Amino acid sequence: MPQTDAFDLVILGSGSTAFAAAIRAAELGKTVAMTESRMLGGTCVNRGCLPSKNLIEAARLYWEANHPRFPGLRTRGMDLDFPALVEQKNEVIMDYRSKKYESIVTDEERIKVYPGRAGFAPDGTVRVNGGRLVGSHYLIATGSHPVIPRIPGLAEVPYLTSDLLAFQEDGELRDLPRSLVIVGAGYVALELGQMFHRFGTEVTLLERGPIILGDYEPEVSVELTRLLREEGVHVLTGFEVSRVRRDGQGVAVVGWHDGREVTLEGERLLVAAGRAANTRDLGLRHVGVETDPLGFVRVDEFLQTSAGNIWAAGDVIGRQTGSQLATPVGAHDGVIAAMNALSGERRVVDHRVIPRTIFTDPQVATVGLTDAEANQRGFRCACRTVPMSLVPRAGAVRDTRGLVKMVAEAETGRVLGVSFLARDAGEVIHEAAMALRFGATLRDFIDMVHVYPTMAEALKLAALSYFKDVERLSCCAE
Repeated sequence: MPQTDAFDLVILGSGSTAFAAAIRAAELGKTVAMTESRMLGGTCVNRGCLPSKNLIEAARLYWEANHPRFPGLRTRGMDLDFPALVEQKNEVIMDYRSKKYESIVTDEERIKVYPGRAGFAPDGTVRVNGGRLVGSHYLIATGSHPVIPRIPGLAEVPYLTSDLLAFQEDGELRDLPRSLVIVGAGYVALELGQMFHRFGTEVTLLERGPIILGDYEPEVSVELTRLLREEGVHVLTGFEVSRVRRDGQGVAVVGWHDGREVTLEGERLLVAAGRAANTRDLGLRHVGVETDPLGFVRVDEFLQTSAGNIWAAGDVIGRQTGSQLATPVGAHDGVIAAMNALSGERRVVDHRVIPRTIFTDPQVATVGLTDAEANQRGFRCACRTVPMSLVPRAGAVRDTRGLVKMVAEAETGRVLGVSFLARDAGEVIHEAAMALRFGATLRDFIDMVHVYPTMAEALKLAALSYFKDVERLSCCAE
């Protein structure tokens, strides 16, 4: 008979969502078990947000050292030791994992971690490593993994995924490739593609659709494409991959582009075709937990699944309830799931205002509705787009790349969405997010006194552009 351990809350997973739920449960005086089949901390700390942003910043510094923006700064270049960069990236991961994850489960006696692949058994308990976990409530927080598309020949060639950033796992990339072909042009592909290009790799991005970032404002997609191409990244849109094959020591990608068959060669191949839920082999059918056709767990507005005492949050629910596959969203929802499960609270999740950023350079940051989304929902919209060349801070630091677009309700002036392509856009977007959270209007942005000169003034200028020609304003004028 396997050993049985009982808890108030059993969590499948140990990433950001799971930890947020576990910490809140412990604060409520409850006992918690977490399971982990790979590395404590999940995707974000080990192979996602943390390592990618570390290396993206290193690539920016290296690029700017060799391409100074200011006349009068004469570069002597900068040496690159890519294996040493990988080592420092791993040191950051180890330090962060130790301080933010391992120390928590070590210091909190109410939380226990069970390593191994976990899943529900027919009797409704969770089996892991030959043991059995019984919970008053359960939380599915197993996250997501890279999608591997069905491309003929892919199983016979070596390829990378976003797991190339992983530490102490198979798939970690330690040597800088001379050339890289990337299948996909979403946020992962764009971030890693520009990063490798800036380190000196010849990068080709393949997008099946007519433009990259098809769900974003078209102005942002077009301008980012132009900037990446101008920098030297090969961006091919409308490219349909038909097969891949080995090509000597490298890989060849064969596909159709502009009505003709094209073969692209690279030393390495990166597949960045989206994310899928980690729900396979979880035994969800044993406990009556429903999933959608893509495998994401179905939840209601309280994050409760079709099984009464089983909850789900984070990447594993996909876009259910309007959610986003993002670390802070999962952590936020993990707390709500724990409270709803263990305290009797019936808090509804609210995913209407979720700021998000793509860490290209310049960054893409958005919140709220695009022009197309607002019209689809029945709003009569008014939109304005302002180039960053009109923002004093952008001119002062000689980085006028990008634009800001604002979507407002025509009758009331209530701001419905903001899209921002600019240096530090990921920092500025929080002002727009707070404004949307509290129903701010164009006049609210205008009446807000902004620090001069800052990139955040772009939001004020976008609002002013509804009423004035912002090309004919003195600094700080309204």
